[in-house]
Amino acid sequence: MLEQGYVIDSLVVLFYTLTVVALISRARKGLRVPEIRRIPGIDSIEEAVGRATEMNRPIIYSPGTAADFNDPQTLASFAVLGHVARTVARYQARLITATMVPQMQPILEEIVRQGYASEGSVDVFRSDDVRYLAGSQWAYASGVVGIMAREGVAVTLMIGPFWAESLLFAEAGARAGAIQIGGTAHHHQLAFMLTACDYCMLGEEIYAASAYISKNPVDTASLVAQDWGKMVIFGLILAGSILATANAQKPLVDFLTK
Repeated sequence: MLEQGYVIDSLVVLFYTLTVVALISRARKGLRVPEIRRIPGIDSIEEAVGRATEMNRPIIYSPGTAADFNDPQTLASFAVLGHVARTVARYQARLITATMVPQMQPILEEIVRQGYASEGSVDVFRSDDVRYLAGSQWAYASGVVGIMAREGVAVTLMIGPFWAESLLFAEAGARAGAIQIGGTAHHHQLAFMLTACDYCMLGEEIYAASAYISKNPVDTASLVAQDWGKMVIFGLILAGSILATANAQKPLVDFLTK
């Protein structure tokens, strides 16, 4: 006999799995799938790069302060960096990318190189603009702030896992007069980014960025299915809270445990 928690978990997983399969199947057949709502933080990238080009000043991109590749925010940041690199290459601007993980430096370099190559501007790419700065949080933060001050950046992009250094970056960018675009799933840093940045991607918006940028129907379908699953879970939590408040949950519990 299954416990009530297992029954509910099984039903939710079954619903989610069927929804993902159904929406991906529709997308592969060319049928319409729900669209992703507008993400201003992504849409503003082209405007920001255009401004940097007009001012003849560079753009700096930080993928956060993850210690390794296990953080999904870092992988989400890679997708945004690819989009930024393509946009920068199209405008013939300059992009500086800084990391605190030495193993990440060649990956970032290749992402940026591919972005330039996709726009036929690989000759403009500068490998020395993809920089490993330091392996510790505050040394890395000091390096990024130094670049902002020395180079007089026009745009700062901070997408990924950020901690206490996020406000330091934002303050330095504000002093440089830069357009600032931030995004993180660390809720304890969102308040700083919302206050200091011109545009901010909130939490899971950075995970949706890949599908939003690529417009791939299969990626979009998978993302929509995940959102529907979250809505179902939220509905169950809300219904359970109402039943518990009204002290009326016993009949439902009895039914699920029979």
